[in-house]
Amino acid sequence: MVKQEGQIGLVTALVRTTFLVNAVYADSAREYGLTPQQGQLLCVLMVQPYGMGELSAVLGLAKSSLTGLVDRTERNGLVRRKQDPQDTRGVRVALTAEGRRLAEEFYTETCRRIDKLPLGLSTKERDELSALLSRVVTDNEVPVVFVETEEGAIRKA
Repeated sequence: MVKQEGQIGLVTALVRTTFLVNAVYADSAREYGLTPQQGQLLCVLMVQPYGMGELSAVLGLAKSSLTGLVDRTERNGLVRRKQDPQDTRGVRVALTAEGRRLAEEFYTETCRRIDKLPLGLSTKERDELSALLSRVVTDNEVPVVFVETEEGAIRKA
């Protein structure tokens, strides 16, 4: 395929898009008094409580880093640890009522901001981009760290 004038390569486009989305995500998190990692944790927990091992895999964090993240977020009253009903030695991390409220506000605002990024694309181009990125995510088995919305409600993943 011949590049159009001003078009950048695929690798560059994906990397620069990652930086763009991460910057929007970080700005949104900061405005809600969160770190980007805390924002990710809250968004993941919107779906369901998770065990520490599961969270480590989903968020791509070492267990020691995850423990620190959960500790700080718990001190802020946004998450709580509870005993795992299937494993009495294990714990699950869940949102508190305040954590759920903040997660939903943060999630909604972050989606609104990210949705503005491709405003220069037509509806058809946005649909094509969505389909192509969906394939990349699916083919690479990317964990669900940000759930899909459906008419403003969280769809359980």
